[in-house]
Amino acid sequence: MFDGMTRRARRGMLREWRLHTLSVFSLAVAFVCLGAALLVVANLRAIEERWAHAGRFSVYLKDQATQPDIDLVKSALTKVPGVTEVRYVSSGQARAEFGMSEGAAKSDLAALPVEAFPASIEVLVRPDMPDADIAEITGKLKVLPAIEDVETYQAWTERLSRLVRGGVAAASLLAIVVFASVLAVVGSTIRLALQRRRTEVEVLKLVGATDVFVKGPFLLEGSAQGAMGAVGAVVLLGLLFAIVRGRLDGELVTLIGLEPTFLPWPVAIGMIAVGAFLGMAAAALGLRKLVTV
Repeated sequence: MFDGMTRRARRGMLREWRLHTLSVFSLAVAFVCLGAALLVVANLRAIEERWAHAGRFSVYLKDQATQPDIDLVKSALTKVPGVTEVRYVSSGQARAEFGMSEGAAKSDLAALPVEAFPASIEVLVRPDMPDADIAEITGKLKVLPAIEDVETYQAWTERLSRLVRGGVAAASLLAIVVFASVLAVVGSTIRLALQRRRTEVEVLKLVGATDVFVKGPFLLEGSAQGAMGAVGAVVLLGLLFAIVRGRLDGELVTLIGLEPTFLPWPVAIGMIAVGAFLGMAAAALGLRKLVTV
């Protein structure tokens, strides 16, 4: 029986290909919006994880810090468990590092006097080092007379966390809109297809076909529409992602410390599965009053 319903569903979709193509296109547009939101949230979360475990912090020195003071701080840091590297960066080295990159903005920064770039000690720690241990170390460093400030990049992590939470809320709201769109588009398409094939349905009912056998092809068509719309959205998102990634500034990637990634495959497959399920559910709702089970 399933083979018969599959053949009828395929024949019906080929017969009404214009109607189904328009439906799939509308669903693809809706899923593209949802997929784009999920793509942004996934990359923001990856950046948040990257900066939350950056494995480094910067110790900025006062202008009057002497070489013995610097050596004392470096020696103390190298003895701390979990610290993997301690590197002193003078004001001149910091200015030179800004001047190594091309671009007008970098050139303007490199043209500033050496005094505009504070000397620092760059400290690398193990990525799995607890935040509490880092906070304890930085707290002790800040009370030293030669230390101006300590930057752990925690503020950036907190800002990214708020941004990710906002993105998740927006994606959830967008998901509700997309689900409603799928139900409306597929339901209307199936009802219209049923009206055009009313004679076929009546003949099947006259020869004793069960309601399940009559409804089956329409449910398969709805499921196929939802799945194809989601697949089209994933493919289109992949093309757009490739274009944007190809034009992404390499310096921005270096600054962030992470290259953008596409949707994880479980999310992409989940979108297709949800599209198929919603398509079938929309078809069932559209047929509820027209074909009695």
